Amino acid sequence: MINNKDLAAIRKDYTLRTFNESQVLTDPVEQFRLWLNEAIEADVNEPNAMTLATVYENGNPSARIVLLKGLSENGFVFYTNYNSNKGKQIQHNPNAALVFFWPELQRQVRIEGVINKGSKKDATAYFQSRPIESRIGAHASRQSEVIKSREELENSYNTLKTLFEKEPLLCPVDWGGFVLKPCSMEFWQGRASRLHDRILFTLHDKKWLIERLAP
Repeated sequence: MINNKDLAAIRKDYTLRTFNESQVLTDPVEQFRLWLNEAIEADVNEPNAMTLATVYENGNPSARIVLLKGLSENGFVFYTNYNSNKGKQIQHNPNAALVFFWPELQRQVRIEGVINKGSKKDATAYFQSRPIESRIGAHASRQSEVIKSREELENSYNTLKTLFEKEPLLCPVDWGGFVLKPCSMEFWQGRASRLHDRILFTLHDKKWLIERLAP
């Protein structure tokens, strides 16, 4: 059993890469796209996995891992049940944050911004591209609601699987996309001696201000 002393002793020096102002693209979304492509090429496990942080109505924070499923000038796209906990939190308070961590590259990206619903057309197109098992699962699960047992969930899935062998499998009305439009993005590159590179983009009057932060 690990103890606090063991935890305190866990450390790693970061020496793989550097990140300085001469390397930075002027558009942070394009800089992110470049880093994401490098993560994919480096065979990072789940390169599109991101922590999504939202808040409850009482102001308490809530975070979970979701998958990035789209990226454009409008922002960062992910899909979910609108009646899930995160869906309700976003609809109450659209301010949110994302974090990507690619340990194999010793990199992290922090993003803050405002979330809006994506179009139903895009949600339908993405839903139809998913494996049929995932599409049935979206209908079977009342996401974030309390259920009595695993058996209840599996029975719902099996019932719908039989039904959808005869009926068209449409996108659920309460399922769709959210798009986070960034107002700040921080790129973190691990460096030796904890002297990490941190480059911050902040949106001011529709222009991105680029600054270096102390680690």
